[in-house]
Amino acid sequence: MNRTALPNAKIALVHDWLNQAGGAENVLEELAALFPAAPVYTSFYAPEHMPAAYRGWDIRTTFMQKLPGIAANHQRYMPLYPLAFGATDVSGYDLVLSNKSGFCHGVRTRTRQAAARHVCYCLTPTRFIWLYDQYRAREQLNRGTDLLVRPALAWLRRWDFAAAQRVDHFIAISSAIQERIRRFYRRQSVVIHPPVDTDCFTPDPATSVGDYYLIVSRLIPYKRIDLAVDAFRSLPHLKLIIAGDGRYRQILEAQAPPNVTFIGRQDSVLELLRGCRAFIFPGLEDFGIAPVEAMAVGRPVIAYGDGGALDTVAPGVTGELFSEQTPEALAAVLAQFDPTRYDATACRAQAEKFSAHAFRRKLGDYLEQVLQGENPAQDSE
Repeated sequence: MNRTALPNAKIALVHDWLNQAGGAENVLEELAALFPAAPVYTSFYAPEHMPAAYRGWDIRTTFMQKLPGIAANHQRYMPLYPLAFGATDVSGYDLVLSNKSGFCHGVRTRTRQAAARHVCYCLTPTRFIWLYDQYRAREQLNRGTDLLVRPALAWLRRWDFAAAQRVDHFIAISSAIQERIRRFYRRQSVVIHPPVDTDCFTPDPATSVGDYYLIVSRLIPYKRIDLAVDAFRSLPHLKLIIAGDGRYRQILEAQAPPNVTFIGRQDSVLELLRGCRAFIFPGLEDFGIAPVEAMAVGRPVIAYGDGGALDTVAPGVTGELFSEQTPEALAAVLAQFDPTRYDATACRAQAEKFSAHAFRRKLGDYLEQVLQGENPAQDSE
C-alpha cells in the first residue's frame, strides 16, 4: 500500500502501566520505534524498573504516579485505573493507538473541540475482570484481597464494556483474543500477531541437535511446567532441560525426576534452542513468543493446543499439539515424537510470518486504512 496519511499524522500511544518489562512492553517498544514522535500516555511510570531507553521517551502519567507504593503493588489500586484513564484527554491527536491488557482503552478520544480515531491493540480483554478466577489463581491473590475486590467487579465490567464501545477499531494479538473481544466486548477485530525477533533467533547449520527437550520460561504456576515434569517422569529415557527462574522453582525441583534438569535463568538461550530435539510449551498463553523463537532457529515445538499456539504451531509440519492439558497427553506425544520428521526450513518459514518486519507492514497498512477513513477488512491478512 502507498502510505500517504500515516507519516504526517499526529499520533499518541497509550499503555496501561510501566513498572516491569514483559511481552506488553516488547510491543510498546516496537510501537515507539515505529512512531518515535508519539508521546506515551500511561497510568504511572517507574523508571528504575524499566530499560534505560525509556528515559528518552515523552512519557506522560496520571495522578496515579503519586500514589504510595504503586510501582511494587500496582494491583491494589485496580479500581482507580478507570478514573485515571477516563480523565486522560487525547482527543487532540489524529490517531490514538492503545496497547491494552488493562484499562488504557478508556482514554478520552472525543470532546466538543476534537476527536481522534482510536485503534486498540488488544493483548487481552481485561483478564482481572472478565476472567477473574483465572487471574486470581495466576497472581495468587490472598483471601483478603479477593474479598475486597469482588464487590467492585460488576462495576468494573460495566465500565470496561462501555469503554470498549468507544474504541473505533480493535486489533487482536491472536485468534483466541479475537474470540474474547467478540465474547466480552461484542466487537469485531482483525488479528495482527505481535512481533518476534527473528533477526536474533536464527538457525545455525553447524549446530547438531542434542539429546534433550527444552523449556524456557518463568517458573510460576500458570506456566504449567509441573505438567512437563510429570510427563518426563513417565519417560525416564528422555531428557528435559528447564531454563528460567521464579517463585515456583523450588517446588518444581523437589518434584523433578533425575531426567529433568533445572539450569536457572540464562543470559542467552540461542544455543540451547538450536540444539534441542523440540521446544516444550505446556501452558496456555494469549500468544506465546517463545515457541516462535524456537521455530525461528529451525526447531519443532510441542505445545498445548489452545490459545496462541493454535495460530503459531502447524501440526505435522513445525511440531505437534496435545489436546488435553495433562501429563498423560503430553507424554503420549513425546513417546511418538521423531524430531527428524520436521524440516528446519519449514519451521523457520513459519516463524517469519510473525517477524517484526511482518508486524510493521501489517500494522502500518491497517492504520493507513483507518486514517484514510476506510473500514479495514475484519481478518488478519
